[in-house]
Amino acid sequence: MSQLPRLISILTVLKSKRLITATEMAKKFDVSLRTIYRDIRKLEEAGVPVITVEGRGYSIMDGYTVSPVQFQQEEVNALITAEKIIAKTKNKSLIKEFGNALVKIKSTFKSNMQTKIELLDAKMHVFSTSKQKLESNSLSAIQLAITNFYMIKIKYQKLNSDEQSEREIEPAAVYSIDDKWIVIAWCHLRNDYRNFRLDRILDFRVLNRQFEDRKFDLRKYFMDCPDERMRY
Repeated sequence: MSQLPRLISILTVLKSKRLITATEMAKKFDVSLRTIYRDIRKLEEAGVPVITVEGRGYSIMDGYTVSPVQFQQEEVNALITAEKIIAKTKNKSLIKEFGNALVKIKSTFKSNMQTKIELLDAKMHVFSTSKQKLESNSLSAIQLAITNFYMIKIKYQKLNSDEQSEREIEPAAVYSIDDKWIVIAWCHLRNDYRNFRLDRILDFRVLNRQFEDRKFDLRKYFMDCPDERMRY
C-alpha cells in the first residue's frame, strides 16, 4: 500500500477507535514502526488534530470530521453477510438496531453499489437447524447497561423448571454460544457472578441506578474455570 491510501486508512482507524498504538497500526498495515511515526507526522502537518497519549497510543480530537468513507465491494459484501447472520440470532433488539445502522450506511452508497448489494442479498441465505425457541429482545438494552454501568432488574425462569425469580443484576459482559445469548452479571441475590440466558429473561427493566465498575475481565473469567463457566 502506497503512502496516500495508507494515510487515509490510518485516519479512518483513528476515527473508529478511542486509542490505538503505533505497534497495532504497524501490524495492521504491515509496515515498520518508523513508517507509522512518519505517517502520523504527515497527518499532523496536514492539520489533522492527532492526540498522543503517552504510553497508551494515538487518538484524534473529538468533533473532528473527515470526508465520507468509501467502501470497497468486499467490505460491503461483509456487511450484507453480517446482516444475514444477525437475522438468525433471534434477538429482536440486535436485528432492529443493526438494520437501522445498515440503512444509514447504505444511504451513502452510489446506485451501482446498491444494485450489487441487492443482487447479493437475493443470492445468499443462512440456514439454522436449531429447533429451540430462543427469542429474546433485551440484548441492546443490556449492552447499553454494560457500557453505562446501569443496574437491571429481571424476572428469570430457571432452565428446565417453572421456577421464577426476580433479581437485580450488574451486567458485566455478554457472549453467544450455540445460538444462545448469555449475560454474565453480578447477581445481588447470590452475591456472585452468574450467567443468565437472554431467552430465559421473562421481563427486564434498566434501573436509573448505577453500580461501581468491578473491573470484570472476560478472558480471565473463562480461563479460571472454563468448563463451569460455559454452562448455560
